[in-house]
Amino acid sequence: MQHDAAERQLLIRLTHDAIRHFVETNRELVYPDQEFLNVPASVFVTLKKHGQLRGCIGILEERYPLGEAIVKSAISAAVHDPRFPPVKPKELSELHVEISVLSPFHEVHDIEEIEVGVHGIHITAGRNRGLLLPQVAPEHHWDRITFLNHTAMKAGLVADAWKNPDTRIQIFSAEVFGEDE
Repeated sequence: MQHDAAERQLLIRLTHDAIRHFVETNRELVYPDQEFLNVPASVFVTLKKHGQLRGCIGILEERYPLGEAIVKSAISAAVHDPRFPPVKPKELSELHVEISVLSPFHEVHDIEEIEVGVHGIHITAGRNRGLLLPQVAPEHHWDRITFLNHTAMKAGLVADAWKNPDTRIQIFSAEVFGEDE
């Protein structure tokens, strides 16, 4: 499902509002009651500050309505991404938001199915799992193999763990939009 320009702007505003509300009150924002926000969705929220990654967390399963998934992912990206300290109030105006609404995952049986720039990758091996969004590979000028290697490493595995027949590889696409459009 693609969102129109007005819906995208509302989602971007909701992301900023959710972060601001949580940073200032330590409470989760209640999202507005609009039909499109009540459809279950898998989402990731990416935060950048001065062009550099500042947080990126999402919800893989479609267990929350889009509005709630955005609020939860926004808060998690801002204050729970273990790679960064929590966002401080003085940083709020410097954050740029990118939202990825994920399609359902599909099992890969041949790595040739993976289209760099179109697909994201989710790798699972035992309790380890890693995910990289579709936009990551083109941003870093990676080919398919490099993309697979980095996704495996994101899962805490050795780079070529994706070659193991017990490793599960899934792909997905995403509707990606942000403030810089």
